[in-house]
Amino acid sequence: MAWITQENGGAAASDGRAPPLTGLPGRTDGGSPVCGFVSLLTFQGRGVESSPAVDAAVRQAQHRGPDRFGTWCDADVAMAFQRLTIVDAEGSDQPHRPGDGRYTAVFNGEIYNHRALREELAATRGTVFTTAGEVEVIVEAYRAWGAAAFSRFRGMFAVVLWDSVERVLVAARDPFGIKPMYLMAGPGGVALASEKKSLLELAAPVTGRAEPAVDPDAVQHYLLLQYVPEPGSLHRGIERVESGTHVRITADGHRTATRYFRPVLHCADRPGPAPAGIAAALGDSVRAHLQADVPVGALLSGGIDSTAVAALAARAVPRLLTFTVGFPERGYSEVEAAAASAAALGVPHVGRTVTAAEVADALPSIVWALDDPVADPALVPLWFVAREARRHVGVVLSGEGADELFGGYRIYREPRSLAGFDLLPSRARTALAGIARRLPDGVRGKDLLRRQALTLEQRYYGGARVFRDDQLGDVLRTHDPSRTTAGAVAPHYRDTADWDPVSRMQHVDLFTWLRGDILVKADRMTMAHGLELRVPFLDPEVLAVAARLGPRDKVRGTTTKHALRHALRGVVPDDVVLRPKLGFPVPVGSWLRGELHDWARGIVRSSQADRLIDLDAAAVLLDRHRRGEVDAGRRLWSLIVLLLWHGIFVEHRIVPVLPEPRVARPASVAPPAAGWGSRLLVPAGPAVPRPRPPDQRS
Repeated sequence: MAWITQENGGAAASDGRAPPLTGLPGRTDGGSPVCGFVSLLTFQGRGVESSPAVDAAVRQAQHRGPDRFGTWCDADVAMAFQRLTIVDAEGSDQPHRPGDGRYTAVFNGEIYNHRALREELAATRGTVFTTAGEVEVIVEAYRAWGAAAFSRFRGMFAVVLWDSVERVLVAARDPFGIKPMYLMAGPGGVALASEKKSLLELAAPVTGRAEPAVDPDAVQHYLLLQYVPEPGSLHRGIERVESGTHVRITADGHRTATRYFRPVLHCADRPGPAPAGIAAALGDSVRAHLQADVPVGALLSGGIDSTAVAALAARAVPRLLTFTVGFPERGYSEVEAAAASAAALGVPHVGRTVTAAEVADALPSIVWALDDPVADPALVPLWFVAREARRHVGVVLSGEGADELFGGYRIYREPRSLAGFDLLPSRARTALAGIARRLPDGVRGKDLLRRQALTLEQRYYGGARVFRDDQLGDVLRTHDPSRTTAGAVAPHYRDTADWDPVSRMQHVDLFTWLRGDILVKADRMTMAHGLELRVPFLDPEVLAVAARLGPRDKVRGTTTKHALRHALRGVVPDDVVLRPKLGFPVPVGSWLRGELHDWARGIVRSSQADRLIDLDAAAVLLDRHRRGEVDAGRRLWSLIVLLLWHGIFVEHRIVPVLPEPRVARPASVAPPAAGWGSRLLVPAGPAVPRPRPPDQRS
């Protein structure tokens, strides 16, 4: 076995960060294991000789943890780890191999109840801990309870654990999918990583191919939904470990996936929680999410969700820094609303305006950070607000998840608006749908008439829809009408057959939109800057109160999140309680008609993705959009993001400029334990996306 730990140099006084804010709940737990990791289980006993390739692969995720680098290997397994050190405590390095050496683990995330678990293990099993870190609690919990331990963790996590006695690799992901984990399997072994770009570095030793091919099914799903639904990715042979799932992989490659968490948001007849119970559960979650020894801030959009999180956090951190970003175009900035909310809460606020030119410059780096394309324009402001926040704090809280748990999306009002059509004979509804097909695009009511003839399962695939099926054939060369997104959500509808429509839509969103779009952009846009984002709404205790809500507690009349809004009166300013949702709007339509039109045309004309996309048709659509003949801003944006992704990951002609990792503080390193090899202290190298020779596959 071999063990290496590396550190970057640097001094605390020169790393450009603000001093810790006063009033923060401290932690003495060995620091937050914000990181990127790679683990490779080899089938030919090549763990030791594969270690250099694994080390190189994890460098592709150095932005996730630029401070410290660790690696470990034996005959079967090689692991490598990049850590963002928040507290420089001895004994918390990873990969972690405690006690008798049976288990070795890497872990990315936070376990907020690790102290309670530590006390329980010590009291009931006599466990003696040698570090103060969370990863040792994870290992000892697994030793005590096996895979049942994962359902006891309160937090966000991606864990890989090697059992050298049973020769089994176990991987687990948190219930909601907050922290990412990709998996690639082939004749050479099984690899797991925090980011897909690390696995691309291991494609040859694992699969025997220099690069995985692009999956046309996934491309079609992406253009329909603006993201690739889990568990897939745009590369064949690379998938995501699903949220709330643990995977057991034997030394000969046999895999078994088990779902340990299944959310239930349907409540039939039970009374809903009192407003005070909702506020109490959220307040408790916010307090748990504040654990840090670095400055903690909050992202503030001006809406009720982020304002509630900031308001509750400010009770513990009176000088909580809040951050917002907007655009100069009228109607596309929440900076003023967020600043007003911050003033009402009595907390400092940092607002920034972003121009279209800055977006064009940053978009290749944004797409590289994503791994798979996500065409949600809201990730653009998140990139810039994360970059600004990282200059001041190491952790930010945000309001993601509130809409999915409490019924916040306007589309959740649709079942009620379509209820009147249920009284019509089926022939009349079919006739109305025929009228809708003949109406020009953009006519008010056209989509309502079309959707009323469809069942819920046919019309609702999740929180976004970009291209319609009948539009895809114009631009997607690999379009196959038999591929339907309905198939991707069918299992979630089968699981909820007896639920009310709004609860079924929420359930679909938890398994599609939330983990495929919302949480992907939340993790990648912040971790690209070495910033940890935490989401207090996505907490088991908050889910427990949300699960007791009936349909009228979620949507009442035209008001969404009815119960949550009622519960937060007195917590957030009165004018925020009923403020309509904006969610960092982005003026992509006007940009592509104006100052970014030529930029977008250049991306289309220089692309080599013509086997996937009809580039001439894309250019025509762009020109028609500019002339105002069609409103195709979202469709064009999804194509531009896809073409940039193709230029980076397939053609290898675009090499983005990446954010500079922050300078690390020096840390003490414990001497190696007997039989564990050696530790070397050397500077960690930079992470650079390495160009490869272009191939002809697309």
